[in-house]
Amino acid sequence: MITADDNLLAGLDEVDWANLNHAYGTADDVPGQLRALCGDDEQAQQEAVACLFNHLAHQGTRCQASPYAVPFLVRIALAGPTSARERALGLLSDFAVNWDEEYEIIHGADIAVWRAEAAENSSHKLLPLYGEALATEQDEQRRRNVQSVRDWVAAGNPIDARDSSMRSYDAVLAEIPSLLTLLDDENPRVRTRTAYLLAWFPELADTSLPLLLDLVAHEHDAVAKATSLAAAGILGTSALAGTLAVDLDAEDSLVRWAAATAIAQAARSTAAELDSPLLDRAVAELAVAAAAPAPVPATDYNQGDFHGHIADTLLALPPSPTSRAAVAACLPSINPSHRAFKAKAVLPDLFPSPLPDPRPPYARLPRPQQQLLYALADLSEGWWNTAGDIGENLTAYRLPATHAGLRAYIGLPLAGHGCSPSRI
Repeated sequence: MITADDNLLAGLDEVDWANLNHAYGTADDVPGQLRALCGDDEQAQQEAVACLFNHLAHQGTRCQASPYAVPFLVRIALAGPTSARERALGLLSDFAVNWDEEYEIIHGADIAVWRAEAAENSSHKLLPLYGEALATEQDEQRRRNVQSVRDWVAAGNPIDARDSSMRSYDAVLAEIPSLLTLLDDENPRVRTRTAYLLAWFPELADTSLPLLLDLVAHEHDAVAKATSLAAAGILGTSALAGTLAVDLDAEDSLVRWAAATAIAQAARSTAAELDSPLLDRAVAELAVAAAAPAPVPATDYNQGDFHGHIADTLLALPPSPTSRAAVAACLPSINPSHRAFKAKAVLPDLFPSPLPDPRPPYARLPRPQQQLLYALADLSEGWWNTAGDIGENLTAYRLPATHAGLRAYIGLPLAGHGCSPSRI
């Protein structure tokens, strides 16, 4: 008897998984994980997703075996069990782009740069270099090592992280046309994950962008609509901004945020658009979102860092008092791993000149300045240290140069974190 799983995973055992590698060694465990993803056991399905992610997109690095799993994930996304379809789409996004690239969502996928990086260390370029090394190497052990690597590359295996990642990206790219039908799926989470995935493939924008705009026009689920709006902004140009303006008046705040984000994103492509009243409206809406808690649920952009996404969008535009004050409002809520870097980016705009000597009390500083300093002081000392020269940056404005000094200036205890919202 042929089951649905047999159809979804047809050909799975024909792949030579034992001779493919992932982050933890041979990929011979991948078939079992894909089968578990198609199964009825919810816990086993969740564990399978975690394993597939950790093994095939480990810390954002795609592996030799990653592209081989893509066709099976596509079949699961199209016709798998309800609980598995969204998860398969999430894994396809993970196989297309890594964590850092997802945090740089406002720039979209810089395909030309990625392909150039992959070509730089492709087998076509590396094989002659290995041949030269073999011709001159005198040490037998080192010669065997070089020969082993050369044989690996000659067999078509990737040795460079970008090369490996692009093979995985291209495997997903090849499947995108078959996934476009999911924009009409009855499950809003499937529509949402599909729209998110499409944002990473500008090479197919001529096909996907009209479909995304059609979804925006007819979508009733707020998260799916917002995700589609943001994807359209990433893939579109300034000519698209007017089309998106109607959703600045949407009832749902998440949809208004997404429309503003998309307009700001699209406007970046043409300098003439940057001073338009429409962009001013978008910036004003982003400022409102910056001052509010992150909506729940929200979109998956920027790895779920809602306020970080707002800050990045605004920092990509020419500075204005409204936009920079909005960035400051975002800072206390931004993921700690990125907060200090965004604070440094906006520091010269929020402190146009050094503070007078003696330094005024923290309570008398303008609110945007307070928000920036609080966001830095509320970091753990470990995250503070990752920012490197943050102390030097603060010193230039006659601000405390140490973590402890800044906390003391604000009035925070030297041990522990957090203070009442009234302080910011």
